Order: sequence, then structure tokens, then C-alpha cells
Amino acid sequence: MAEPEHPAPVPSDTEHAEVPEKRHPALIATAVALPVALVIGVVVAAAVANRTPVLEPVGLGPVEAPAADSPECGTLMAELPEELGDYTRAELRDPAPEATAAWQQAEGDPVVLRCGLPRPPEFDQASALNVVDGVQWFEISGAAQGIDASTWYAVDRGVYVAVTIPNGSGPTPLQDASEAVAQVLPEQPLDPAPLPGS
Repeated sequence: MAEPEHPAPVPSDTEHAEVPEKRHPALIATAVALPVALVIGVVVAAAVANRTPVLEPVGLGPVEAPAADSPECGTLMAELPEELGDYTRAELRDPAPEATAAWQQAEGDPVVLRCGLPRPPEFDQASALNVVDGVQWFEISGAAQGIDASTWYAVDRGVYVAVTIPNGSGPTPLQDASEAVAQVLPEQPLDPAPLPGS
């Protein structure tokens, strides 16, 4: 007896449907992470830019400085450091006085160095001196003039160098200035004014 014929199986719709290509989980994670990292990078860069203010050039008025064009001042100006403590070398606004430099922070007054000044009138034989890294400094406080800073004069070099430092800046700016002065200006005998009445 002949076997009944079985109709050929009809393929179901699912058999003709294309199977979606499987993606590796690492590839998916990378595809998601890259745009996120880019966005985070842009946000961080913007935040850093906002925290780094553009510092304006420092304006300095002229003062008497008869030795500003001396070889000693020229050598010192060429060897000054980019930083004095937490202060960074600043651009000076034109016209800038000769043999001057400034360092600044994001806020507050700058540190100012001037070379080639005359002997300070207050510096006499009775003046107290501070020795910092081998340089003898004479301090003039700005308190009497309502200035929240002190000016320190290097008085044992061939030229007088003055560094004005805002109060509360700590000792490092003067120490760094002393190092620069000591490296390029040889020590010279003191030349204080005589005592009044002598």
C-alpha cells in the first residue's frame, strides 16, 4: 500500500525574516562612551577656562631711577625668574619704566621690582637690616602712607634694588628675589647715610 503523500512544509514567516546582526557588547559600550567623554571633556575645559582669568597688564608709574640703564640692572632684568612665590611674571602696560618688573596673582596687588633707584633717604647708619639668602635688605613699611605693602631695598649691591610686596604674601617672594639678586649682582660695602646731626 502506497504511503500517503505529505505536502512539502511551507516555510514560516520567521524563517524568511533576517536575523539582526549581533554587536559585541564592548563595541556598544565604546559607541556610548565616546560621546559622553567628549561632552565631559568640553565641560571640564570650560570650567578650567572660567577658573583661569585673563590677567591684565600691570601699569607702573615712573620713579627716580638714575641707574636704571646700568649694566647691573640690565643683567638683573635678564635673569629674573618667571615666578616669585605664588606670583607669576606679568606683562607691563606701556609705557613701562626702565628696569622694572612685576609679578601678579589672579587677585590683589602685584609684586613690583625696580632696579637702579637712589639710596632710600631713610637708610642710615642706625637702620636695621634683614639678611635673606645672603642679601641685606632694608624694609620701609607702607603703613604710614596707607599702603598695604612693604618695600624692601637691597642695600649691599652695586645698585639699589627695591621689591614692593603686598602684606600677607609670605616670605617666598622676597626669598626668590634675593636668590635672583645674589646670583647676578656682586656684594658691595654698605653705604648708609650718616646719622642726623653727625
